[in-house]
Amino acid sequence: MNTDKLKILIVDDEEVNREILKEMFRSTKYELFEAEDGEAATHMIKDNPDLSLILLDIVMPVMDGFGVLEFMHENKMLDSIPVILITSEDALDSEDQAYSYGVADVIHKPFYPHIVKRRSKNIIELYQNKNNMEIRLKEQEEEIRAQEKEIRSNNEFMIEMLSSVVEARSAESGEHTRRIKYFTRIMLKYLMKYFPKYGITPEQADLICQASALHDIGKIGIPDAILLKPGRLTPEEFEIMKTHSAIGSEILEKSFQNKESEFYRYSYNICRYHHERWDGKGYPDHLAGEEIPIYTQVVAIADVYDALVSPRVYKSAYANSMAYEMIMNGECGQFAPDVLECFGLAKQDFFNIVEVIKMFDFT
Repeated sequence: MNTDKLKILIVDDEEVNREILKEMFRSTKYELFEAEDGEAATHMIKDNPDLSLILLDIVMPVMDGFGVLEFMHENKMLDSIPVILITSEDALDSEDQAYSYGVADVIHKPFYPHIVKRRSKNIIELYQNKNNMEIRLKEQEEEIRAQEKEIRSNNEFMIEMLSSVVEARSAESGEHTRRIKYFTRIMLKYLMKYFPKYGITPEQADLICQASALHDIGKIGIPDAILLKPGRLTPEEFEIMKTHSAIGSEILEKSFQNKESEFYRYSYNICRYHHERWDGKGYPDHLAGEEIPIYTQVVAIADVYDALVSPRVYKSAYANSMAYEMIMNGECGQFAPDVLECFGLAKQDFFNIVEVIKMFDFT
C-alpha cells in the first residue's frame, strides 16, 4: 500500500451516495475508506488519525453526523482533520451547529460532483499547508530552545571559568559569589511581586542571578599586594581597588561576541555599576538615581550586606540585625527607595541565608 496517498473517509448510510463520492475520488492519488454509519466512522477515524478529509452525512442510523463531530471534538481532531458535511437538510440551525464544531465546509444535496471535488481538493491543500506550517513552527521552536540551551550552557561555563579565576586569587570570593547569587534571587522575587513596573520576568531574573556572579571579575586585574593585603587599605590603595569595576567591564566587553544579548547587558552593567550609589557618590561613573539599572542596585545591596555579615582580614562579621540597620540608615551608601523597600521585605530571608548557605546548590 502506498503510504503517500491522501486518505479520504466517506461516511453515508446510502450506498449510492458513497459510490458517487468514491467514483469522484477514484485515482492513484487517494486511498478511500467508507462507513455506513457514525459509529463505524469513529472506529475508522481512530484507526486512521492521518486522514486527509472526511465527507460526512448528517442523518444516519446508530450515530448521526453530529455524533461523529462530537467524538472528534472530544478527541481534539477537528483542527487537524478537515470535515465536509454533506446533507440534504437545509435548516439553518443544522448548518450553524456544524460550523460551531469547526467543520471546513457544508455542501447540500443534491450536489455537483465537480464542485465537491474542487472544494475538497482546496480544503485538503489548505489543511496540509496548515499542518506543515505547524510542524515547521514546532521544529523551529525546538531549534530555538536547543540554541537557548547551548547559550545558557556557554554562559554558565564562562561564569564558572571567570569566577574560578577570581577564586584562585581570593579565598573568600567563591562563597561570596554563591551568596550574592542567592541574595539577588531573593531580592528579585520581591521586586517582581511588589514592583511589576520594572517588567522583570522570571527568565530575566535567572539571567540577572547568573550575571551577578561576575560582579567582581575585575579583581583579577588588582595587584596581589592590594587584593590580599591583611588589613585596611590606604586611600591610595583603595583608589586602585576601585578600578576593579572598570577593569571587569572591559574584560566582559572583550570576551562577549554577542553584545546584543540580555545576558551581556546584565553582566556588563552589574560589573561596572554595582558600586554606583543613588546619590551619585559611587564609582566609576558617578551615576545617580534612575541612571543606575534597578537590577544593578539589587546586586549592589546584596554585595554590601554580604560584606558586612562576613568576616574580613580587617574586621569581624557584623550581626545580621546590625548589618540591616546600617544599610537602612544609609551608613553603607545610598540605594534606590524601591530596592530598600524590597530589602526590608526580604529581611528575614537574608538573616537565614548566612546560616543555611551551604545547604543550597547554586550551580
